[in-house]
Amino acid sequence: MFTNQLSLVIWAPIVAGLLVLATGGDQRATLARWVAVAGALIGFLLSLPLFTGFDNLNGGMQFEEVKPWIASFGIQYHLGVDGISMLFVILNSFTTLMVVLAGWEVIKKRQSQYMAAFLIMSGLINGAFAALDAILFYVFFEGMLIPMYLIIGVWGGPRRVYASFKFFLYTLLGSLLMLVALIYLYFQAGKTFDIQAFQAIAKIPLNVQILLFIAFFLSFAVKVPMWPVHTWLPDAHVEAPTGGSMVLAAITLKIGAYGFLRFALPILPDAARELSWIMVALSLVAVVYIGLVALVQTDMKKLVAYSSISHMGFVTLGMFMFTGSHLNQWAVEGALVQMVSHGFVSAGMFFCIGVMYDRVHSRNIADYGGVANKMPIFAAFMMLFAMANSGLPATSGFAGEFMVIMGAVQVNFWYAALAATTLIFGAAYTLWMYKRVIFGEVSNHHVEEMADVNKREFLVLVVLAIAVLGMGLYPQGFVEKMHLSVNDLIAHVAQTKL
Repeated sequence: MFTNQLSLVIWAPIVAGLLVLATGGDQRATLARWVAVAGALIGFLLSLPLFTGFDNLNGGMQFEEVKPWIASFGIQYHLGVDGISMLFVILNSFTTLMVVLAGWEVIKKRQSQYMAAFLIMSGLINGAFAALDAILFYVFFEGMLIPMYLIIGVWGGPRRVYASFKFFLYTLLGSLLMLVALIYLYFQAGKTFDIQAFQAIAKIPLNVQILLFIAFFLSFAVKVPMWPVHTWLPDAHVEAPTGGSMVLAAITLKIGAYGFLRFALPILPDAARELSWIMVALSLVAVVYIGLVALVQTDMKKLVAYSSISHMGFVTLGMFMFTGSHLNQWAVEGALVQMVSHGFVSAGMFFCIGVMYDRVHSRNIADYGGVANKMPIFAAFMMLFAMANSGLPATSGFAGEFMVIMGAVQVNFWYAALAATTLIFGAAYTLWMYKRVIFGEVSNHHVEEMADVNKREFLVLVVLAIAVLGMGLYPQGFVEKMHLSVNDLIAHVAQTKL
C-alpha cells in the first residue's frame, strides 16, 4: 500500500485525463479510448486498498495526509477518509470505469476531450470526498462542475446549452453562501479551515447556527437535489449523454448528501435538530410527490431522473431522523447504504436507456414495444435493474430503503408509512415503463432492426448486475465499514453547542 494512497486516487485520474487530451484529435480516437480505459482502471485499482486496508475496529480518519498549502491563511492540503467517505471514493472510481466503457463507441466527435472530462472530474470528485480542509473541499466541490458543464454542453442533446447553464447556475449560486459560512467558521475555529476543527467548535449560538445551516442547505440541497430546488436535474439528465447521466445520478448527487453529513450535522447539531422537521417534510414530499410525477413521464430518461430525486429523498429523510438529541442509527446507515445502492442501480438504468437510444435514437416510451423479442439478453439485465429500482428484496435497492423505514418507525410511524409508499410508486413507474418498452409484440420497424447487446455492453451490464446483487445479498460488507464512523457522527451530533 502506498503512503500517499489518497493523493494517488485523486491525481492519477487527472493525470490520465491530461494524457488522453495529449493523444490529439479524432484521428487518434482509438488511442484516446485505450489510454482512458487504462487510466480509469488504474484509478479504480488504486481505490481498492482503501477498502481492504480500512480498519473497521478503529473509527476516525484513516489514510491521512497533511501538507502545508497556503500557510498564511491556515489552509492545508489535508486528506483523509472514514468509513463513510471511503465508500464513495470507491463508488466514484468504479463508476468512472463503467462510464469510459459505456462511451467507447458511442461518442463520435471529440472522443479524447469526452474521455478526459470524465477522468478529470473523477479525480476532482474523489478530492471532494477525501478533503479535510474546507477550502480544499470547496475547490474540488466547485471544480467538478466544470467538466460536467462541458459534458452536457458539448455532447448533450438539442437543448444541451440551456440544460448546462441551468445546472451550472443552480449549483454555483448555492455554494457561494457556503463559502461565507466557511469563512465565519474559520475565525471561530482559531483561523483554520480544518473541518475537524470546525466540528470541535464548542459554542455557536442557535441563531447563528440556523443561519449557517441555511447557507449549507442552499448549497447541498441543490446538489442532492431536494424538492423544490430539483428542477435542474431532469433537464440535465435528458440532455446529457449516457455517461453524463450515469455520473450525475450515481455520484454527483451524493456529494450534496455527503455535505450534510460532513458539515451541517456535526458542526451545527442544534440547528439540525431544530430544523429537522423541515428536512423531514421536504424529504417526504420528494418521496411521495416526485414519485407521482415520475408516473406520468413519457421520456425514459426523465422518468429515471425523477426516480433519482425520489430515492434521494429517502437519503435525506434517513439523515435527519432524530429521537430527542440522537440521530437514529438504523436510518443514518440505511441512508448511506441507499446512496451506494442508488449509485449502482441508477447507473444501470441510465446505461440500459443509453443502449436502446444508440439503436433507435429516441427516449420516448411510445417509440418502443416488444424489445424483448429482439434483445432478450438485454431485457433480462434491464429487468434486474428495474426490480432493484423498485426495491425488490435481494437487490441493493431493498437494503437501504428497509433500514431507513426501520429507523423511521422508531421515530414516527407516519414518517415510515409515507416513506414506504416509495416501494409502491417505485414499482408502479419503473415496471410500467418496463412493460411498455420491453414486452408485447414488436411495435415498429425501428425495434425490428434492434440487435442484442455486444461484448462491451454485456461486460458493463454484467459488472453492474454483480454489484447490485452482491450488495443486495450481503449489505453487511458495506455496513460494517461505516458502522463506527456513523457512531462517531451520532455521538458528535448529540452534543449541544449552545
